[in-house]
Amino acid sequence: MPTTWNRSPEEFHKIYLANTDAFYRLGGSNLAPELDDFMTKCALGLWSKAAAVTQSHVDMANQIYSKNRAKPTWMLWTLTSSVCESDVFLPPVFFWNLAESDAKRGTETSRTFIRMLTNILLYLAAVDDDVTFAEAEYITECTDRLTAICDTNGVRKTREGLNPLDFVTSGEQSFVEKHPLQTQTSGGETKQESAPAEEEKKPSFDELMEQLDQLVGLDEVKKDVKSLINLIKVRKLREENDLPVPPMSLHMVFMGNPGTGKTTVARLVGSLYAAIGVLSKGQLIEVDRSGLVAGYVGQTALKTQEVIKSALGGVLFIDEAYSLSSGGENDFGREAIETILKAMEDHRDDLIVIVAGYTGPMGEFLSSNPGLESRFNKYFYFPDYTGEQLLEIFKIQCKKNGYKLSEEGEQAAKKLFDELYEERDENFGNGRDVRNRFEDMVVRQSNRIAALEAPDKETLMAVLPEDFLDEDEDGE
Repeated sequence: MPTTWNRSPEEFHKIYLANTDAFYRLGGSNLAPELDDFMTKCALGLWSKAAAVTQSHVDMANQIYSKNRAKPTWMLWTLTSSVCESDVFLPPVFFWNLAESDAKRGTETSRTFIRMLTNILLYLAAVDDDVTFAEAEYITECTDRLTAICDTNGVRKTREGLNPLDFVTSGEQSFVEKHPLQTQTSGGETKQESAPAEEEKKPSFDELMEQLDQLVGLDEVKKDVKSLINLIKVRKLREENDLPVPPMSLHMVFMGNPGTGKTTVARLVGSLYAAIGVLSKGQLIEVDRSGLVAGYVGQTALKTQEVIKSALGGVLFIDEAYSLSSGGENDFGREAIETILKAMEDHRDDLIVIVAGYTGPMGEFLSSNPGLESRFNKYFYFPDYTGEQLLEIFKIQCKKNGYKLSEEGEQAAKKLFDELYEERDENFGNGRDVRNRFEDMVVRQSNRIAALEAPDKETLMAVLPEDFLDEDEDGE
């Protein structure tokens, strides 16, 4: 795919430092030597898919180094030789360690690494003013393998097949032992290392509907989803009986404040559609503007196409979608919109796009492009959770994590969430606020328990009113 580079090697070095520095703030600057070596290997593998190695590639290769690291001195003949020998992508050991640490701590350093890697590879692919399809496939392969490793929560899976929990925990077989990797023999041939792990069993339609029913609140949303499912079932019956079926768009608009369950419902919709045969896979790919829009001409379409490719067979969920149209006529977000609209038409039988965000801005977004209004005709409104519903969510969190509200503690929690709802403003986070309050409670409860001598199990689980003190009250 043609693009325009127009960047000097020195400018690329600044881009490289900006991306890596943002990662080092999370992963630690001690990773610099390993990261630079890994990025160099990725560049070699990427350029093995290019038409030819040029002086532009040499110049860029000499800019792949972090602060306080020696600048490499590649020459054309040495780079060409190395490129010819580099056509296999292997995730580095330090990335597995990052993913395992994320799994234990609930952090996302490994996901930040993937975003950084993707940005840098897009720049490296464009240095010769032509991003080939083979280069794009190589970038996808890199991000696919790393995403499989870093997807550590065991529920939200953005790819089919690999179970990342198999290799981010200790005591298990290695990644190479469990999953097929192409490796070179001494003679240059490739061989398959091992068979892939068994595919995880998917929940049934009835199990998914039960999950939908168990969501706190969202009564109208649940009703609308069930009606839509019934409509689709009837359409399929009519098709099976050779009866006419009018055209129908399945793309949706989710409107509401943050933390109201939009992503959760989108994930269920994808799985439900797969269970009734509307989608082939049902996976959820969640992105925002940063996952679709690049900084230079020609790169946004490529970046968006790669995201769409990963969503085929499932749901592409675009959060804060209005940010794609908020940058003016020359903003690259409009290029992303046009790419998405084309994909919605080209893959209408196996791709569902859900755009989400605040109610007001979403209306402006849909009216910004005639194609958007015509393709989205199903609107779901997600209201704020009431104080009672916030308390219910909180109690679910407590039960899931082994905490038990005392009678007085429940009264304190009820007062807290009633006030939180009544005094809500534009920064109200709904379920996110509940999560934050739960984490605050855990810290305060832990501080209280730590002062006790030999607490028993019930004491360790008990949540008391003093565990809900606000920070200003706590300091009095």
